[in-house]
Amino acid sequence: MTAHCMEQKTKSVSSGEGNKPFLSKTNFDKWSGLMTMKTAAAGTRLFWEGEPAGKLYYIQSGRVKTKKTTEDGKDLILSVLGRGDLIGEFGAYGDTTHSYCAEVYEDAEIGVVQERDLEALLRRDGEFAVEFMKWIGLMNRIVQSKFRDLLLYGKPGALASTLIRMSNTYGTLDKDGIRIELKMTNSDMAELIGTTRESVNRMLSSLKEEGTISVSDNRIVIRRIDDLRRVCNCPSYPACPKEICRL
Repeated sequence: MTAHCMEQKTKSVSSGEGNKPFLSKTNFDKWSGLMTMKTAAAGTRLFWEGEPAGKLYYIQSGRVKTKKTTEDGKDLILSVLGRGDLIGEFGAYGDTTHSYCAEVYEDAEIGVVQERDLEALLRRDGEFAVEFMKWIGLMNRIVQSKFRDLLLYGKPGALASTLIRMSNTYGTLDKDGIRIELKMTNSDMAELIGTTRESVNRMLSSLKEEGTISVSDNRIVIRRIDDLRRVCNCPSYPACPKEICRL
């Protein structure tokens, strides 16, 4: 598990941006020139699993969750993405279909980029191509680290990892610890780690009894983040990039 080392002197611990750290202002302007903007209401789908791909979706504002349906009909939330993140299948050979669906979690403003337009820009602009490929590599590392946590450390480790990632992405510091501003149901958290809501209820209750977390105004507050790091065997503590350890 790659958990970000929190600096208690700052008020915000969230990571914030997706593409911007990897695209210079000049290249971000080129990227923006490819986008057609649209609004999307919470609960709507940007695309369904199995639909033909060919477009990329850039989140200008709001949040979108990506989900995968298993063979037995259960949903697994892959990520909850926000401003600056990119969604879609890119770089595959032949005709590509979406291997997951994207559902708008909070009202969002989305920039839609046609894959053919992006490919044309990549062909003619090497500097842009290098920066864009670095971002794609980062996204692959995020996915790999999530699956590692889920597969290697069991459900308690996966939940601990998820809470740490939530704190890095949506956390703010208050007097009691790190307050996770994203409101997520226990059912959503269960879909993030591939278990049942009842199991998440039990594990969260245990963490509250131990004093590791508390709940205030329907928001989770992490009081002892080192306890969570021990549960998920965080190998990179204390030095870990928050760009990787995020929801």
